[in-house]
This record gives sequence, C-alpha cells and structure tokens, in this order.
Amino acid sequence: MKNIVILISGGGSNMAAIVKAAQREHWADKLGARVAAVISNKASAGGLRFAQEQGIATAVLDHKAYPSREAFDAELAATIDAHQPALVVLAGFMRILTPGFVAHYEGRLVNIHPSLLPAFAGLHTHQRALEAGCWFAGATVHRVTAELDHGPILAQAAVPVLPGDTPDTLAARVLTQEHRIYPEAIARLLA
Repeated sequence: MKNIVILISGGGSNMAAIVKAAQREHWADKLGARVAAVISNKASAGGLRFAQEQGIATAVLDHKAYPSREAFDAELAATIDAHQPALVVLAGFMRILTPGFVAHYEGRLVNIHPSLLPAFAGLHTHQRALEAGCWFAGATVHRVTAELDHGPILAQAAVPVLPGDTPDTLAARVLTQEHRIYPEAIARLLA
C-alpha cells in the first residue's frame, strides 16, 4: 500500500478534499494508496478532528517546542517516516521547510499554492493579484524544492478575477479549484 502523509496547520479543507476523493474514487483498490496519517504543527488545527473521524492516524508536533527549525524538521521527518510514505502532501502547512527536510523527501513532496505560479510565490497572493490588476488568478500544485514555491508544476487551475473582488471572495473561488486539482494531481502521481 502506498501511504500518503498529509501535513496541515489549520482547517484542513484541502486535506479533507483529498481524503474524500480517495474514498469516493477507491484509491486503495485502484491505486493501492491510502491516506495513512495527518500531522499538524498546531494542536488547534481543525482538520485533525476530521482526520480522526475518518479513522486516520493523527499527530501534533508544536514547532514552538523545538530549539531550531532543523530540530523541528528532524522530529517531523521521524514522525512522517514511521508511516513509510510514498507521498508527503503539504495542505496548508504553514512552515518553511529546511533544505535537509526537502532533500529527504525529494520526488515525494508536493504542495498546493493559491496562485498561478510562478506569479505571486509566498504569502498574500490574492491581495497581490488584485493590486497587480490580474484578470485571472488560480492555484498550482507543484513539487517542493528548496526554493519556496518554485518546484516543477504538476497542475494548475485558473479563475477569473471579477469586478469588485476582494482578497476573500477571490480566495473562496480559488479554493474550490484547489479542492478539485489537488486530489487529481495526487492520483496521477500515484497511478
């Protein structure tokens, strides 16, 4: 069985979309894959409860409890590795990962970003897209490399920027596309 480990920091809507797609599309039977664990750096992450309700193993590692980014990433890797992951999926995991961590999971680490990369890497993507006068915004699934939000692109979806859009209204429309393309990209990687 190909184990998927998903990392979250908050509500986990992308994680939930992946879990639901895995159930609906019978990934265990068709792809030999399953979501084996959900790990968060915040005990308050709402997505943990959803994962537990689905019978998925969960863990919390508070990054503030570690003396350095490297120490946290080492413990995170040990926790992930206990599940023998074929794929490590960042789904709203709000931590910049160390180069050593990224190298450890090279070829097995993916992320989703709420912009049409390479445009608007980093934070505040929707505000920046509106300020730039973009006609389209969107989401990108990409492989994770040591350079933030610059790995090879696996999938993208565009949404129009509408008159009167705010960062929140644009984010909501982009998120619906994230929930569609992230599970699709993961399934393709596992096929």
